[in-house]
Amino acid sequence: MAYRLTLNHLRLLMAAAVLALLAVGGFCLWVMHWMQAPMLLSEAQRDLVIARGDSSAQVAAALAEYQNLRWPLIWRGYVWLLEPKTLKAGEYHFAEQISPVGMLHQFQRGEVVVRSLRFAEGLRFQDWLKILAEQPKLKHELTNKTPDEQKKLLEFGYAALEGWFFPDTYQYQAGDSDREILMRAHKKMQQTLEKLWRNRDRDLPYAGPAEALTMASIVEKETGLAAERPEIAGVFVRRLRLNMRLQTDPTVIYGLGDAYVGNITHKDLQQLTPYNTYLIAGLPPSPIANPGEAALHAALHPAPGNSLYFVGRGDGSHEFSATLEQHNKAVERFQRSGRSEKYRSSPTAKP
Repeated sequence: MAYRLTLNHLRLLMAAAVLALLAVGGFCLWVMHWMQAPMLLSEAQRDLVIARGDSSAQVAAALAEYQNLRWPLIWRGYVWLLEPKTLKAGEYHFAEQISPVGMLHQFQRGEVVVRSLRFAEGLRFQDWLKILAEQPKLKHELTNKTPDEQKKLLEFGYAALEGWFFPDTYQYQAGDSDREILMRAHKKMQQTLEKLWRNRDRDLPYAGPAEALTMASIVEKETGLAAERPEIAGVFVRRLRLNMRLQTDPTVIYGLGDAYVGNITHKDLQQLTPYNTYLIAGLPPSPIANPGEAALHAALHPAPGNSLYFVGRGDGSHEFSATLEQHNKAVERFQRSGRSEKYRSSPTAKP
């Protein structure tokens, strides 16, 4: 016997459907309200790191564990149904009050914590590595690697790592690597050197940009005064042209490496290394530090003049002299009076 659908049955089905719709609508309204309701986070709950490749399920689980998100399955379902955009990896810092949907939008926009790292002019490559090693949010790919291994990781094409990284402020995010920062700094140094080399003064005694970089590193270590850099470079360029030894202490110190204990001695000056410009002619084989743009510019645009010597005045500046006699008087006036640091860069004869 066929079942007959009566009017009462239709009324019951319609009532059930209405109740179901009301229930679903009520649940949806509750979800929307919960997703937009601010949560109060403690200081310890305001940070979260999303690793590369984390799924929305993993992120929801992390929010439940670290931010006390009460309904992670609902948060995940909301993402899947209504806003299935990529959640971007990185380190996040939340406001003290933030809603579950506010967290989601922060992930989708990639509003990650960005840190800055400053490398000052004149630092050595080893100084850079030490600074990078002290950053806990970086991946340390170069730590405990040999120079050859570091060159390979950095895709480096020069004989020595020293000098080829541009001093500047670099931004990074949690999960970035020391290698990535150094590769950016190396590229910037190459670009800066190439640009400045194209516009250099003519008839400079450099075999190529690499030697200009070496000169810039010496200028950088000899003075911290911007106004003096072109004049310091002028002294060294004139010495090269006259086949005079540079006789500059920073190169000797670099060649001594860890043996240098903070006070250069006569014995140090007599120790033969490829960087001892008291004993070798010309420029050392590679830079002794990472010079900034001002030092690079000075090396490629040295100040004209006739000075061949300089001595520190004791206030950070230098006295420049054209003759050895003038220089010796300046040494007597500044160094032996106790007002100057140990004088430097004073060749007494041709090699």
